[in-house]
Amino acid sequence: MAEENRPMQVAVTGGSRGIGAEIVRGLAEDGFDVLFTYRESEDLSQTLLGELRASWPGQKFDACRTDLGDPSQVDALTERLSDSDALYGLVHNAGQAYDALAAMIDQDQAEKIMQVNFWSLTRLVTGAIRPMVGARTGRIIGIGSMAALYGMPGNAVYAATKGAMLSYLRTVAVELARKGITANFIAPGYVDTDMVASYASVRDRIEKRIPAGRFAQPREVASLVRHLMSPAADYINGSVLPIDGGMNAGVMLRD
Repeated sequence: MAEENRPMQVAVTGGSRGIGAEIVRGLAEDGFDVLFTYRESEDLSQTLLGELRASWPGQKFDACRTDLGDPSQVDALTERLSDSDALYGLVHNAGQAYDALAAMIDQDQAEKIMQVNFWSLTRLVTGAIRPMVGARTGRIIGIGSMAALYGMPGNAVYAATKGAMLSYLRTVAVELARKGITANFIAPGYVDTDMVASYASVRDRIEKRIPAGRFAQPREVASLVRHLMSPAADYINGSVLPIDGGMNAGVMLRD
């Protein structure tokens, strides 16, 4: 929950829909001002802004159109974060998928995905830590994937981007811990969003291999973000936090 007497802002990339929108709503409910980015979903973003402003009129909300694949736009957002003395948290939720067998990777496409999923995060963190260091408190959270933890056919590039995020955030956690800043990596499994729509034809088979027997809901991932933003999570740092219905605990062999 946001501290009394000090306005606190959290920036969320990819906040207009799916997991990102639930993160934005949850943080607003916890008392934070929220700045979220979107790339194309103008209508969804404006609808979400209207909802937030109506529900929490005493807080500040803004949406920023940002293509994380464009370094110049990332730089502009980085400067905005750096100039925000109220910035308390950064949640890097935006991401793009890329399915290709390792022998069939297109390097140009792979580099674009790495820019969105990983390089944009490293740039945004350079801006975000200025106000966080000044306040001697802050939270950096990467919404990664279980793909960073397990080998999955056709997932080499996507897994590499999330694995890079994981290694980077662990280093950030070590470097900034004494400044009161934490950095953690959330590793969702299958979450019921547009990104998993391509699995519709095999969803039943996938769910049989998840110990919980179902896909996660976006709000369940958002609830973990909310906890990490809270004072109760001060000592959680450099951690990998799977939220995958038990898939990380073992292999389900039933058909």
